[in-house]
Amino acid sequence: MKTITGIILAAFVTIPGVYADVLTDIKPLQQRWAEVNYQLDEDKREQAFADLLTQADAVVAANTDKAEAYIWRGIITSSYAGAKGGLGALSLTEKSKADLERAIELDDTALQGSAYTSLGVLYYKVPGWPVGFGSDKKARQLLNKALELNPQGIDPNYFYAEFLTEERDYKAAMRYLEIAKHAPARPERPLADSGRQQEITALERKLMKKLK
Repeated sequence: MKTITGIILAAFVTIPGVYADVLTDIKPLQQRWAEVNYQLDEDKREQAFADLLTQADAVVAANTDKAEAYIWRGIITSSYAGAKGGLGALSLTEKSKADLERAIELDDTALQGSAYTSLGVLYYKVPGWPVGFGSDKKARQLLNKALELNPQGIDPNYFYAEFLTEERDYKAAMRYLEIAKHAPARPERPLADSGRQQEITALERKLMKKLK
């Protein structure tokens, strides 16, 4: 099974009323996710993501009607699957897919359309039939929708660039990667930004070799 890259969401603006509660609830998930994904040794990530998933379950239980909670549980579950690897991770990808689809049903614009980004990545990382639900066609549709909602975001642009690289459309991939590279910083999430920029640099080097 292909490694499933964890997904980091674009910055969001705290909004008044009930939504402020869910944004407060997901903040520790975001922070811990970045620590595990970018700072923890690889051999320790599987258990750390499993523990974080328990916390995400509690957040969803407290916010059953909020897309943001399902988005972050979906992200954590997909990251757990990536750390776990192998066929045993396929059931986790199905759970992640279900959470992200539920988020889209509740509010597809939540966190600037991040559910579309996360779901699109799942569709191009997970193997296709008969092993899994993967589909490059579906991935492209979802990632394009994510870009419609957040055209300057670091994540939709990075992951679309990664997808296009796998599709061997290197020139187009570099265009989207440049947008990701110069995306607005997220002051409340410096570790997430730093980690993503490292991934952008690595992909840029790969693309430069392909374009020679």
